[in-house]
Amino acid sequence: MTTTNVETGDRTGTPDKDYNLIWFTEACLDNVLRLDTYIQDARRSGDADLEGLFMRAQANSLQGAEEAKDLLRTRLDAGG
Repeated sequence: MTTTNVETGDRTGTPDKDYNLIWFTEACLDNVLRLDTYIQDARRSGDADLEGLFMRAQANSLQGAEEAKDLLRTRLDAGG
């Protein structure tokens, strides 16, 4: 990929680093919700190992989302 084709905020008004933080937050939260389904599927099938894996993954995604939200909140409060 060449740098001439990369959006750096010129068109959107949102610099890459800010967009990346917003995207990451949304992706983590989406993953938390998606993993609810996987956890329920594992429970229904009686697969405790898989349920545990998905629950740990969900906790990690939630932690990532919370850290990203805190960082985003701090940056928005600071105006940049």
